[in-house]
Amino acid sequence: MKLLALFLLLAGWTIVLAAVALMGSAAPRVAFALAGAGVEALGLGLLVRSHMPHHEDRP
Repeated sequence: MKLLALFLLLAGWTIVLAAVALMGSAAPRVAFALAGAGVEALGLGLLVRSHMPHHEDRP
């Protein structure tokens, strides 16, 4: 899970950097940057969740 989260964070940064470098107009650049930020948020959430301690009393 931690490795997947790190790959999601890396993929999010790659999407954002590729959008800034390759897109000409502002609308697609913003859309891809928001998509990359969403992927980064998913990766960060997964990373935080994987570092939370496990409780034995929870089902």
